[in-house]
Amino acid sequence: MEWHDRSPAGADRPLQSAEDVVAAVNFAREEGLRPTMRGGAHGVAGHAVCDNGLMIDLSLMNSVTVDPAARVARVGPGAVLGDMDAATQKHGLATTGGVDSRTGVAGLTLGGGMGWLARSFGLALDNLIALEVVTADGQHRSASNDENPDLFWALRGGGGRFGVVTAFEFQLHKVGPEVAMAQVFHPGSDAAGALRFFRDYMAKAPDQVGAGAMVMTVPPVEPFPEDHHGKTAVALVGCYSGAMEEGMQVLQGIREYGNPILDVLTPIPYADLQQSFDQATPEGARYYWKSQYLSELSDEAIDTLVTHMESLPGPFTTIAFECMGGAISRVDPAETAFPHRKAPFNFGVWAGWAEPEYDDIAIGWTRKLHEAMTPYSTGGVYANYLDHDDSDKMKAAFGENHDRLQAIKKKYDPYGLFRIGGS
Repeated sequence: MEWHDRSPAGADRPLQSAEDVVAAVNFAREEGLRPTMRGGAHGVAGHAVCDNGLMIDLSLMNSVTVDPAARVARVGPGAVLGDMDAATQKHGLATTGGVDSRTGVAGLTLGGGMGWLARSFGLALDNLIALEVVTADGQHRSASNDENPDLFWALRGGGGRFGVVTAFEFQLHKVGPEVAMAQVFHPGSDAAGALRFFRDYMAKAPDQVGAGAMVMTVPPVEPFPEDHHGKTAVALVGCYSGAMEEGMQVLQGIREYGNPILDVLTPIPYADLQQSFDQATPEGARYYWKSQYLSELSDEAIDTLVTHMESLPGPFTTIAFECMGGAISRVDPAETAFPHRKAPFNFGVWAGWAEPEYDDIAIGWTRKLHEAMTPYSTGGVYANYLDHDDSDKMKAAFGENHDRLQAIKKKYDPYGLFRIGGS
């Protein structure tokens, strides 16, 4: 994103093989340069580049190969979700992955990996079968339950501090090519009622429903009514990953409230659903994020949000409640490095604006809302949503798994070569 202004000492030309990565890691270690990794990109924190370091560019390693019989995809570290979805959907298969097709598969997966399919099949990291990674000593290792299982554990949710992943293998599931989707937009004046309804609907929803509630500015395009253009609205969005007829019936329930300004329930190609919110965060704009897990979406939390949402700072700002539960919650918190299995919602504040002179206003508003919602938090934060000034939140991101991660880090990176932010 355009927010960051940093000057690395060098940037490796886009690499094309694991052997290239080995050479780059060895060079960085021997020359005393801090390496950073650029995968599919899209991260607002800017961790892909640092001052006076070496940026390892993996963007050309973006291949995706699918074994439809085994339902396994092998994905390169430069691939984005759109690459993976296009390849897997040819076979009516998919795995959990984000809500923006431009998101890098690598960064998303190593930190968690929420998405429309997470309540059905778990996080992206829960669907990993194996990885290949170049560690700080320049060794190209395999990581799975059978090989280097401690490294495999750490890479599933511990972020990119353990080496450079050169390949991911994912378990795939029967999804699509069409899924049932509901998008219901309510006016901002009815935000409290719409959010309470959404909370109660999701409390009874089956695992096949992946859903989120988002506060955003209505874009000035059809089919939104013209008199609502530029105004704040609450979008209730749901996807059903099972049988179409059943999904259309289940998602009908998300429409049974209030007087929405836009109400859509339709079959949609899963790949199209994955791209449907891409335009909400255009490239070249300025972004600042804050997040925290909520212990519940209480009436008090909803009322607190409503007092802060009347005027969003910038046309690309979104406030989101991402629904967890389902398959996410049935994994023991110690089974992978991702510990936040019991939180019912992830609350995100994603400010987006265009003008540099608006920076202080947008950042200040985001911090104020985040602080106001903190009393309702579990105390944990989602590693993938940490921004450039969140290095002090590493323990909150990894919770009870933090100390074990540190021990594994020392084993595979005794040089302290790979770092994120101030970690």
